[in-house]
Amino acid sequence: MRYLVRARVKEGCQRGLLEAIERGTLGEGSVAGDEYLRNMNEAWVCPGQTVRWVEVCYCPTPLLEERPYWEEYFELVKVQGAHDRRKCRDHNGSEPWACGDCDCTARLEEKLKNTGKPFQELLQSSFDDSTP
Repeated sequence: MRYLVRARVKEGCQRGLLEAIERGTLGEGSVAGDEYLRNMNEAWVCPGQTVRWVEVCYCPTPLLEERPYWEEYFELVKVQGAHDRRKCRDHNGSEPWACGDCDCTARLEEKLKNTGKPFQELLQSSFDDSTP
């Protein structure tokens, strides 16, 4: 399944998050592998200062395995289905693991790009501006 995740970076966790992204250690130890880094690369800061991204998750409960890794840095505000489950080939069993290469959320992801600003750029620039 694909989920639209809305989150806010926890106060005081910005630098640690940026370092984990830059070192490639975000989500280290998770079965989701590089999904965390892909998510941050495709995350957008939208109105209300929420960070939003579309996440692929095969857990029976949304983000069941990923939640502890995200909650180290983020307050998860809302996690919702990003498309119609009835049309999800993985969910309906017609094509297991289909979500990895599916384009069912392409329109939603394009909308995020048009309504937000790239999260990683904003996160990085918040530290670039503060260094002497």
